[in-house]
Amino acid sequence: MKTKHIAALVVIALVGWGAAGATTLTMPLNQIKPGMKGKGKTVFRGADIKEFDAEILGVIENSRPKRNIILARLSGMGLENTGVIQGMSGSPVYIEGKLIGAVAYSFAFAKEPIAGITPIAEMMAISAKGQPAGGTSVPAGAVKSSLSLEDLLAMESGFFAGRDPVPANGRMLVPIGVPLVFGGFSTPVLDRARSVFTRWGFFPLSGGAGGQALSANRVSAAPFREGDPVAVELVRGDLSVAAVGTVTYADGNKILAFGHPIYNLGPVDYAMSRANVLGVVPSLESSFKLAEIGARAGRFTQDRSSGALGEVGGTPRLIPLSIKLSEATGEAREYKIEIIRDKLLSPLLVNMTVASLLSSEERSYGNMTYALDGDVYLENGSSVHLEDMFSGNLDTAPTSLSGLLTAVVYYLANNEFEDAGIHQIELRARALEEVKFATLERVWLDKYEAVPGERIQIKVYYRTFGGQIFQEAVDIDAPPLPAGSEFSLVIADAASMHQLETTLYRSQDFVPRSFSQLVRLLNNLRKNNRIYFKMMASKPGLFLKGEEMPNLPPSVKSMFASPRATSSPTELTRSTLREYQLPIPFVFRGMTVVPVRIKK
Repeated sequence: MKTKHIAALVVIALVGWGAAGATTLTMPLNQIKPGMKGKGKTVFRGADIKEFDAEILGVIENSRPKRNIILARLSGMGLENTGVIQGMSGSPVYIEGKLIGAVAYSFAFAKEPIAGITPIAEMMAISAKGQPAGGTSVPAGAVKSSLSLEDLLAMESGFFAGRDPVPANGRMLVPIGVPLVFGGFSTPVLDRARSVFTRWGFFPLSGGAGGQALSANRVSAAPFREGDPVAVELVRGDLSVAAVGTVTYADGNKILAFGHPIYNLGPVDYAMSRANVLGVVPSLESSFKLAEIGARAGRFTQDRSSGALGEVGGTPRLIPLSIKLSEATGEAREYKIEIIRDKLLSPLLVNMTVASLLSSEERSYGNMTYALDGDVYLENGSSVHLEDMFSGNLDTAPTSLSGLLTAVVYYLANNEFEDAGIHQIELRARALEEVKFATLERVWLDKYEAVPGERIQIKVYYRTFGGQIFQEAVDIDAPPLPAGSEFSLVIADAASMHQLETTLYRSQDFVPRSFSQLVRLLNNLRKNNRIYFKMMASKPGLFLKGEEMPNLPPSVKSMFASPRATSSPTELTRSTLREYQLPIPFVFRGMTVVPVRIKK
């Protein structure tokens, strides 16, 4: 029964792949025996496919539920010295001219090139059908104004947990490490990338060529050969990130590659490109192929436990991101990149690419200010406008700016209300090689008692980093409150105002209740280069579903506070009467509260 089951699986897989027109014969798993000798194909340099030897040691059945691994000793082409090479993932192995599977697993620190081969029947079982691409998300929850790389890793700890780099001290078969070629990234960002991606079995390397491919719009529809290098492009353009592997099986415009998961996200929409192997770098830790990324060739549509399914000539739906960076000298540079659409990976890649584009080694450790203006356009026609200022030394400014964009992309991609595809991101940033901080010095009012509707003039004095004093003047109208009552005028920066509100609402988090509210919340995120004014008075109100409902009549208030209400509101003893904001050309810090009395 077992033999018949395996044979039937192979037949079904071949039918699904249109075997009638396929030129490559395959060998069922039940025909593979220890001692058999075969040949493998891969590229060690350039685009020339070379053969290496493979001796079957046995079959590990049910290595995972319903999964098997063929164990083989590799030799030839220097493999005795290099061991199994990173970048060989997907290299096809044949016995008697029949394809048995893909080199996909190895032992860490093995003294011989012992490889695990994923059976070809399991790879052919990867279906082109599935749910729409985009990965798996979790509810984004409370909205924060900035997300760092560390925040992302913590929020998606289940996915980002990663694997032990040396499982069981090298005594377990693990997926072969995948070279992850970074092109154009700054050294500090590349160092951070290593700490992130190595936990998933990727090994970041410095590379190049991505920008040329995008600027020339190079696309190659030529068929792949079994054994050809292939790249999964996560980022392309003036910066590039690509994982390099090998094609296992080609049938018309379909290919199978890697033999193990890339991220194991199921239905995906990755850009697929060609790669050119510059050479093999022998290493005591793990030898690897050094490659450069070539023209786009199509897209990968499935990322499964037994490999990746690609479509030659297919067009992936990527997120275009453009950044126009203006220097204080008037010089302007424009960068264009494209990032894969994925709920988990897109925010991570946005964080790294923007931080790298804004930081260069000669400026990473000096004073820097960025004035940001940009837009995130959604496919449903709505958008989020970004405007803010970031200042500091070391890498504070580029890190903070990328954190804002990361937060917006993350919450849009992972919202629980609707599939909000990001159509395009456009950023404009003005750079100044100086810090632009301002601290509140004092506040002056021309009157501290007023009748309702009377104009009150306010002067705000603040001191800049260099010691200069600036003044801003604004006018407000006294609110219509009873004679003898009092209201408070709060003047504060964004962070202080947020802290005041979380104390008032007795909540640290603001969770949107609809997609429109999420977009509104992201559009209204408080900004660093603003002075915020809030008029507050002792009036009962409610905080409900992320919105303040001030000065409610008792009947309305009791209705919302009823036990039958679907959401429990927070009762307020002090309500916001009016709010204002004043933009200034500095990152503002400080807070004060000024009492004003209504005349009798």
